[in-house]
This record gives sequence, structure tokens and C-alpha cells, in this order.
Amino acid sequence: MLLLAPVALLNSCSVKLSGASIPADMKTVNVLFFENNAPLVIPTLSQDFTEALKTRIRNQTSLNIVQNGADATFEGRITGYDIRPIALQDNNRPSAGGNRLTIKVTVKYTNNLNTKQSFEEPFERFKDFNIASQSLQSVQAQLIRDINMQLTEDIFNRAFAQW
Repeated sequence: MLLLAPVALLNSCSVKLSGASIPADMKTVNVLFFENNAPLVIPTLSQDFTEALKTRIRNQTSLNIVQNGADATFEGRITGYDIRPIALQDNNRPSAGGNRLTIKVTVKYTNNLNTKQSFEEPFERFKDFNIASQSLQSVQAQLIRDINMQLTEDIFNRAFAQW
């Protein structure tokens, strides 16, 4: 009998092991396409980011992703994609010893069940890398995947864990 109480308690609430607290009456979410408005446009970035956010929601919740009539909606745009040197080397001529790729997105989250939890905020993440021994093209896809994972975690936590 003592073991049944925690099981019943877990079944009655919507807390997932990810730390998210999704209301029991929230069943559906819509993730709209994130348009790339960054000055430097990477052709696949919009699709990659949008799919990364959908994948995080699928993997960490029991919410169904739908096109219309959702309990909550994510929408927004990619506002920045930037590569800058972060450390200089001087081996008789200055060059970048390290670089930083930064991606910025603005997200509008609309919770149709509890509008007080809705928000519109910028999110930004970066990853440092060195291209001394390899080309940017050889590391760029992995850098984007890593940053998208960080961004979608931040967005997920803001929407569902209220961090």
C-alpha cells in the first residue's frame, strides 16, 4: 500500500523526469517554422533549428505536435549567426587562435491555457572552436547541432520549467 501512493501521485501530475512541469490539461503544441533573418544566412539553419525544437519536445514530453488548434505555440526567428575570433596568435603574422560561433533566436511562446506563462524573449548560445587543423565547413554542421541543442534546452526549460 505504501508503494502505491507514490505511483498514484506520479500518475496524477504531469512532471516528467526532464524537470519539466507541463499542465495535465496541455496535450498539444504547435512549432512554427523559424525563419532565418540573420545577416549571414546558412541555408539549412531554419529547418535544422525548427526540427531540433520539435525533437526536444517529442523526446521530453508526451505532447502531440499539431498544425492547428494547439494548447501552446512556439514561433520565432533566427536573428543572428556570427563567427568571430576569440583569441589571437602571433606567429609572425596575427591569426585567429580560436573562434566562436554564436546563434541568436527570438522565441514567442503562447500558452493558450495559461497566458501568464506566455513569453517573447531572445535566446543566445555559442560554441568555441579552432579551425587551425580543419576547415570551417568540416566542423560547421556539428557546431550548429551542438548550439541548437543548447538553445532548445533553454527554450524548453523557459516554457515548461519556468526557469
